[in-house]
Amino acid sequence: MNTSLIRLSRALVALIFVIGGLGKIAAFSATKDFIASVGFPLPALFLAGAIAFEVFGGIALLVGYKVRWAAGALIIFLIPATIIFHAMNLTDAAQGQQQMIEVLKNLAIIGALVKFLADESIAPRLAAPAER
Repeated sequence: MNTSLIRLSRALVALIFVIGGLGKIAAFSATKDFIASVGFPLPALFLAGAIAFEVFGGIALLVGYKVRWAAGALIIFLIPATIIFHAMNLTDAAQGQQQMIEVLKNLAIIGALVKFLADESIAPRLAAPAER
């Protein structure tokens, strides 16, 4: 395995989450109001959870710490976020096209996270005997 390319791919995906989480912190009130506008209960609590998933999961991916756990947590975060905030608006005349792009982007990110999860699952078995 080319570890430089693996690190690069993890860093690129991690940036999406770290920047997204930090953006939510910077616009906490507006983001909380948006979450509330879709009828989500306890918007401040769920926003804090989203920030934690994104920032800590993204940093873990970035530095290569507990990559399987980080990838799994980010997948768990992305599935409901994609359904609640993007897929539900696919039929909206004004937002449909943009929401389709968001859904497809999130599916691509989930694909990358599944790959990280799989790579980390098989990496110990691929290591040379002297490295084990």
